[in-house]
Amino acid sequence: MKNRIFITEWKSFKPYGIHSSSDNYYLKLTNEINKIFYKKYNIFLETYLDKNKIDLLAIFLVSYFEDIISETRIFSSFVKKHQELYGTELPFYDTSEYYEDEINIQDVKFLIWYFLNTLIDNVLIYPTQPFIHLIAEDVMQVFEREYEYAPENPVLQIVYQLPDNEKDYYKIRDFLQTIIFDTYLFKIDTDFELIQVETKILEENKDDEMLPHYINELLDTSTFSVKTKLLALSSKEWAAEILGEQHSLYNSILNISNKISGFFFYKGQDETDIFLEHIATDKKFKLTKKSFEKYDELTEIDTIIHIGMVRWQGEWWFSGFFVQMDFDANLVLDEKKSIKSRMAVNFLDEDTEEVKDIMQKYFDAFKAINNNKQIAFMPANKVEYFTNKIKEFYNNSLNLSKKEREVAIKRVKKDGFFGETNNDNFLDFDEHPEPAVVFFNTKSGIEINFEVASAFPDKDNPFYKKEDEEVELIRLFADKGISPELVNYCIDNYQNELTFLHNRLGKIFKDYTDFLSRFYKKENYYSKSHITMI
Repeated sequence: MKNRIFITEWKSFKPYGIHSSSDNYYLKLTNEINKIFYKKYNIFLETYLDKNKIDLLAIFLVSYFEDIISETRIFSSFVKKHQELYGTELPFYDTSEYYEDEINIQDVKFLIWYFLNTLIDNVLIYPTQPFIHLIAEDVMQVFEREYEYAPENPVLQIVYQLPDNEKDYYKIRDFLQTIIFDTYLFKIDTDFELIQVETKILEENKDDEMLPHYINELLDTSTFSVKTKLLALSSKEWAAEILGEQHSLYNSILNISNKISGFFFYKGQDETDIFLEHIATDKKFKLTKKSFEKYDELTEIDTIIHIGMVRWQGEWWFSGFFVQMDFDANLVLDEKKSIKSRMAVNFLDEDTEEVKDIMQKYFDAFKAINNNKQIAFMPANKVEYFTNKIKEFYNNSLNLSKKEREVAIKRVKKDGFFGETNNDNFLDFDEHPEPAVVFFNTKSGIEINFEVASAFPDKDNPFYKKEDEEVELIRLFADKGISPELVNYCIDNYQNELTFLHNRLGKIFKDYTDFLSRFYKKENYYSKSHITMI
């Protein structure tokens, strides 16, 4: 059969290795859908996808159908979460007639949009493209015909269950990995990205005896760090959502910590725990012996170890790989100076009042230097001088009384940074000769972005060009490195002046700003403070 999909291809998209009694049925349905693709829509689909990805689209859509029939709560969890966030079941499409926990044409249209925009680089496909609607109609005809007769997949149902009394962190970690990397809804996003990174590691370390450890560490770390394009949620958030609030482990799973991986001093042990001190920050940790069988190998105080750990149900569990080494003064010094190593534990402090107070004072310094505005536009060669002036003002303000500080702020506001005439200290940013947009993100600190100046028709922006507005606004929305806070600031302050936001594509970005920010900026959607407490 031409363009036939085989059982091995179907099974490669499933979160289990054994054979399910329903696999042959759903494979047959997949081939029927695929036949429709090639018979009626190959011109549209081949514009964007190669044959393998067209086959994969058929598998992906039938996996949705199988999910609904088997009541495994994958897609319905997304719908529920979207409803909580935005008040509607789905973005883009009218859901005034929508059937909860059943198949819907809006679901199929959305899934086609999601599939295409996830797997195609550097192309934006509108959710209102006519061919998406036409394909969805034909797919729904097949699904509606089969709806009453389609079998549940018993193996799939077991995969997405977890015992109420499960206490073993490693069983929980396996479950999270199944959710984030092996589930059809996220696989085209998270697993495909993981495979790309694995391939690079394999190529660069093919003769290294530590290669298996590198691959295992990548999987272990990614389990807790990866976010999905759908709603920018993590493995633990999706796992909790799929299990449901009634599950006894719902809160425990939501409260699993980020993974910490780094260098520690060994400080001793008792009957239940191993005592460790994070070298970069001096933070103390107790690692439960339930998770670490090699505790007998730790005998000498202040031995240096590299280890990964995750906090589960109030205890730190070993996760990843472990290496022990002799004391090394140079390593200790490097760790204490390493910003990256300090930031590895930032999440333990990020909501403290002290961090919030420091961030607010930096924001005050930024506004004082910048005429009371949250955003500034300047040639790239002024950026470092500008940020140094902010740091200088912040440092000086720490030694002032509240009244003296208010006077200083008023004085600097009056003079303003842009009244500065001495350019001797300006650095020449040869790599970025274009204008810079400098923004103070109250969650993370100062941001510097390039090639987006024309997204801001501000009276103080001499670099705004009407002809570049659309391109630079799309970059603002779609660039994963640009924060959602800057996107929101742009819309909140300039939407009336931006023509693009009132045309067909721009209106989609404006109406679904937060959803699309999560989609395009998944890893950076939740802006974190750059302040590290020691």
